[in-house]
Amino acid sequence: MANQKEIRARIASTISTQQITKAMKLVSATKLRKASDSILRMRPYAEKLQGIMGNLQESSDDPLLAGYFKSREAKKVLLLVVTSDRGLCGAFNANVVKRVRMLIEGNYAPANLAGNVTMMCIGKKGSEALKREGIDVNFEMANLSQTLSAETAFEAMQSVIDTFLSGDYDRVEVVYNKFKNAATQILVNEQLLPIAPMKEKMTQKSADYIFEPGKVEILQDLIPRSVKTLFYRSLLDSLASEHGARMVAMDKATENAGELLRDLRLDYNQARQAAITREISEIVGGVAALEG
Repeated sequence: MANQKEIRARIASTISTQQITKAMKLVSATKLRKASDSILRMRPYAEKLQGIMGNLQESSDDPLLAGYFKSREAKKVLLLVVTSDRGLCGAFNANVVKRVRMLIEGNYAPANLAGNVTMMCIGKKGSEALKREGIDVNFEMANLSQTLSAETAFEAMQSVIDTFLSGDYDRVEVVYNKFKNAATQILVNEQLLPIAPMKEKMTQKSADYIFEPGKVEILQDLIPRSVKTLFYRSLLDSLASEHGARMVAMDKATENAGELLRDLRLDYNQARQAAITREISEIVGGVAALEG
């Protein structure tokens, strides 16, 4: 058993750590409130754009627009991997990396063997983890969550759209954590390009649109805006999920620190009692020796 001085030092260190984790939990809770409000406001807009794209897909015969919808064999794939720039958020980043590895080894194994899977990491933690596993990261975007806005997300996605339309990639997919609530994140890999056909239940109710000034002119702006909005939504989802995961992780760490403190204080009391008992025994032994 450790002596009293060592146990006191561990108790002080644990109390300090508990204060830090408690503060980080409160900070994450505050940031989560703002991030969850942003994603909940964004979702209806993004879902409506998806519905419009599903309705317009069948009528997009213009060659300038067909490239967004034309499905090709996935010989060259771009994976957008959305993780965090900071750690201490449980398995948030590890789950994304695991899903990426499954996609590379499963869905896109032929393209991977040919060296045609390109990785673009949004967030330092995902990039670092993939490199540790021997997966090449072609593009990195760090600290985007610190200054996240629609403009920065749209600008980043525009370059991806341009390379897809030029034929550099046959498919663009994003992997991220979708926000459900503070304690639950849903791991998602979603195809951004080409624009996937809408599900049957969503295409049953179609609408006829009147275009002004013209359908092609409007769609040339609307279709890329829809893709950029979906990408921006994935970033907002990931940001809210990150704060939720970190809040839960820090809450659990605070509880664990409390349990450790109880054990350490019990050990300290036992060590103190043992020291007192030993001193009493020495005194009694000394008195007995004098009397003898």
